[in-house]
Amino acid sequence: MNGPLRGSTHPKLRLVWLLVAVVAATACNYSFRAGSFPPEHIRTIAIQPFDNQTSRFELSAELYDQLLSNLPSALGIRTAGVDVADAVVRGSITRFDVVTPNYTSGGRGQAAQVVQRQVSIAVTVEIIDLIDNVILWESSNLQAQGEFAEGAPELEGRAEAIELLVQRIVDGAQSNW
Repeated sequence: MNGPLRGSTHPKLRLVWLLVAVVAATACNYSFRAGSFPPEHIRTIAIQPFDNQTSRFELSAELYDQLLSNLPSALGIRTAGVDVADAVVRGSITRFDVVTPNYTSGGRGQAAQVVQRQVSIAVTVEIIDLIDNVILWESSNLQAQGEFAEGAPELEGRAEAIELLVQRIVDGAQSNW
């Protein structure tokens, strides 16, 4: 090809390539932090056991253990005592139900057969910035369900629901920051 735009020797083409290189090099100096966690001053978080308004006393400890095990690492911060932490997570377990969403109807004169049961847990939760004394994220009715087969221990459904609650807390917090 012997035209005026052959290779990169044409002065206008060289200028375009130089501009592209300059823009690419300077664009690397910028970053975006909108919606990122944690805010600059939040490096530690305290997790308080949730109040339990249900008759299932074990729920508070099970939720606390899952939050303690998963929340700090998911948010990229460390745990600390409430007296020295930069932020705190607290809330209440407001509802616990076990329902039967899946069953087979019995034949004529026979009772229905339960196939599957479902645990439903609802909580209120808030994450508070203890330095600026503001609520960073809250939800007044966060819910999750866990399923377990008839005859299996209810603990399977509770564990699934609690795991989902913790993930929804992480997702909610990250979507707000």
